[in-house]
Amino acid sequence: MSPISSPGASAVYDAGCRDCPRLAHFLDQVKSANPDYFCKPVPPFGSASAALVIVGLAPGMHGANRTGRPFTGDFAGYLLYDTLKKFGFARGTFSPNGDDDLELLDCRISNAVKCLPPDNKPEPAEAKRCNHYLAADLAQRGAKVVLALGTVAHGATLMALGMKKSAVGFVHGAAHSLPAGLHLLDSYHCSRYNTNTRRLTAEMFETVFARARELVDA
Repeated sequence: MSPISSPGASAVYDAGCRDCPRLAHFLDQVKSANPDYFCKPVPPFGSASAALVIVGLAPGMHGANRTGRPFTGDFAGYLLYDTLKKFGFARGTFSPNGDDDLELLDCRISNAVKCLPPDNKPEPAEAKRCNHYLAADLAQRGAKVVLALGTVAHGATLMALGMKKSAVGFVHGAAHSLPAGLHLLDSYHCSRYNTNTRRLTAEMFETVFARARELVDA
């Protein structure tokens, strides 16, 4: 049975997970300094049966780690959610505080690592330890396309599907055909750094989502 259709070996999300000591300690520190922050593993956002699954890196310090919703609270969310709405994967208004009526349409957003890492850099062992959550998420029925935002998300997706990281390399704009009819798309992460340096432009990002729309609708 293929990984995409088999039952997950674990829960998709555990709000009390403290399996990574470095990340758990860091969250405690951030929570102490910012008592109103979410400061827990951030759950996926969107329907469990969505055809498009977007995999990011990890929660940002003042983004999802603050609000509890992926790509909400920092710059990356503006480009992502504007693009999702343009291609029919979201509707409603978007607020950086999460107090909005934003709704995802046949789309789900998750992260390779569910907890905030220091300097936004999870260690390889932490990404591996967290991977069973993503594997359980992708094991839910419905996914046709996975969009990996960056090399860490790309590698985590392959690991979650039981594939070697060397199976397909990360290339921005690439579309990879995987077993069980699943498609993996690659994009540079929509971070402020990548957009400010024009490593990723809005036009480049939209081209990836246009391809995702075609594959979902096929």
